[in-house]
Amino acid sequence: MACSKESIWAVADGMGGHSAGDVASQTIVDVLDPQNIEKTTETLADRVDWIEDRLLLADNELHERAKLMGPGTVIGSTVVSLTIEGSTGVVLWAGDSRLYRLRDGQLQVVTRDHNPIADLLDSGAVTEDEVLATDTNVITRAVGGQHPLDLDVAVFDVQPTDTLLLCTDGLYREVNDFELANILAQDDIEAAASELVALALTRPARDNLSLLALRGTAHVPH
Repeated sequence: MACSKESIWAVADGMGGHSAGDVASQTIVDVLDPQNIEKTTETLADRVDWIEDRLLLADNELHERAKLMGPGTVIGSTVVSLTIEGSTGVVLWAGDSRLYRLRDGQLQVVTRDHNPIADLLDSGAVTEDEVLATDTNVITRAVGGQHPLDLDVAVFDVQPTDTLLLCTDGLYREVNDFELANILAQDDIEAAASELVALALTRPARDNLSLLALRGTAHVPH
């Protein structure tokens, strides 16, 4: 599920069964609703603090809902959220939803997946293809998962010609980096987003997908 408003964007991927997953991702979208943005979030630091506070609120809400449904119940969701001020971007995330940056034909993953084999990937013990071919549905962080929520934060530079892609694993498990880079390089960002969805749906489609593509002042959620 994707949401966006002005300089705040987010993608969430629910877990814990179809119904619970829908509740979890919708909760994240609701807490990040632009109507809840205070006037004090005018600076980049203010918006980062606001996003973190709202995701912690969502985490608490999901844990309370899970308690009502009985012991062992998990209502959780991955999230990747982004805010930009000038040439500076800040991404906050939990789980394996990702932020990519395409610059001058080079595709980079800005985030790092929270799953048991991410450390192996970082060390070079396994390749990206091996990771994607492995069942990595187990994630080590999520909104509504292990309490309290531990969000990762990364600061990176943004250029006007960069293309940014927030997406769930339902996309990048079906579309490889070469395909992502080629499609995102199109001039028409809306057409690129639609093509990514269409291509993923021609594959085995092991998971549902959400994506949000941005370039300059244009952003397209799917």
